[in-house]
Amino acid sequence: MLTKLEINEKLPDIEIKYDEKLANYTYTKVGGAADFLAFPTDKTQLQAIVRLANATQTPFIVLGNASNLIVRDGGIRGLVILLERMDAVRANGYVIEAQAGANLIKTTQLALANSLTGFEFACGIPGSIGGAVFMNAGAYGGEVANILSSVQVMDHTGEFSVISVEDLQFGYRKSLLQSEHYIAISAKFSLSAGDHQLIKAEMDRLTHLRELKQPLEYPSCGSVFKRPVGYFAGQLIQDANLQGHQIGGVQVSKKHAGFMVNLGHGTAKDYEALIADVIVQVEQASGVRLEPEVRILGEETRDA
Repeated sequence: MLTKLEINEKLPDIEIKYDEKLANYTYTKVGGAADFLAFPTDKTQLQAIVRLANATQTPFIVLGNASNLIVRDGGIRGLVILLERMDAVRANGYVIEAQAGANLIKTTQLALANSLTGFEFACGIPGSIGGAVFMNAGAYGGEVANILSSVQVMDHTGEFSVISVEDLQFGYRKSLLQSEHYIAISAKFSLSAGDHQLIKAEMDRLTHLRELKQPLEYPSCGSVFKRPVGYFAGQLIQDANLQGHQIGGVQVSKKHAGFMVNLGHGTAKDYEALIADVIVQVEQASGVRLEPEVRILGEETRDA
């Protein structure tokens, strides 16, 4: 297991925090502490962290910006690597290349600034580029698979490779990165020339819809459930009279039933209990079993 001494000796130029509460970083504002929380600024630093973790038999997990996930109250043992500082984005002709930690919304704004169309659907998704590729993020009829050309990845031994979109096995909220446990490093998106005013108008329209329908005033993990075939999760939850249903400090949003919001004192345990209860009640009411889209990580309690 990794020690502070080994970190100081072998990773002196990388910021690593000890026993750091992950609620300070998650969009839900819940989550216990990570033993070690690392902030690489480039892929060389990331590679060094991963190789040291392997050499010391330290478990590790890589996160983009901790948006579409719930970290349990017991936190995460071992090493958590947060990619939020690997956030460079650049446009070259019709191609946008973005590092995995880059903010997805800001990346769509770069596309707008360069009058590139195709990225409008993502203008309100508050995730990272790496997370968007990992989950094949989508909204309003668009998805990452439609515009991605390739992704640079690192495997869990620290080796780099580039995978083309044809080989990423994209599906609804899934990709090869999930099944093969690849870490996204950067992605290239192939867009098309468009009219700046039309692109802006579409992004403004989608942003307005998001602000109108989604509970942005509260911490949340975004859309909690995958869309069942032939249904909408939010509508099924609403039809089961669960809008406003609350366990502890976490509530099924009164604004959009597909979201669960932290009202200020919620815990990961509250989130998990509410998710489980909604699954049971929706299945009883409709016969449809909802499947969580949100990732749930970590331990329920921390051993003394």
